[in-house]
Amino acid sequence: MQRHWLFDLDDTLHHAGAQVFPLITLRMTAYIMQHLQVDEDEAHRLRKLYWRRYGATLGGLVRHHRVDADHFLRSTHDMDELLPLIDSSNQLPQLLSRLPGRKWVFSNGPQHYVEAMIEHLRIGHLFEEVFGIERFGHPKPRAAAYRQVLRQSGIAAERCIMVEDTLANLRTARQL
Repeated sequence: MQRHWLFDLDDTLHHAGAQVFPLITLRMTAYIMQHLQVDEDEAHRLRKLYWRRYGATLGGLVRHHRVDADHFLRSTHDMDELLPLIDSSNQLPQLLSRLPGRKWVFSNGPQHYVEAMIEHLRIGHLFEEVFGIERFGHPKPRAAAYRQVLRQSGIAAERCIMVEDTLANLRTARQL
């Protein structure tokens, strides 16, 4: 039986925690301050609250403040700023190419970000498809997100291996 691999992106295929996430956090806070006309403390509070409650800051911003999702994602994930922070001089392409089976990327990041990152990492050609948050609607770890990705890729959950850095996301994958 052929294996199918679903890979998370951030902190799984590349190290985002050191520089990428702090910059995205700054951009999100600034966006909230500007578009909701709140101070920095309130922007931090809302960003964290919505992330905990909805699995992504964007969920709360859309639901409670009618923020345009695409505008928010493009503004807070500026690839001209982010790509220079990512080291692409690694053995990842060689390692992934030796892994048997079909492969997809499944990330809570925006589609443009996921696509740019995997190209920058020189691994885009190794994946059948990449799924950013716009492609599945609900953020991980919600089971609906996984079901949507499985449906779009045409594979059964029991034939997949999820490669992920977040325990809650792995638990959902295991349940499915």
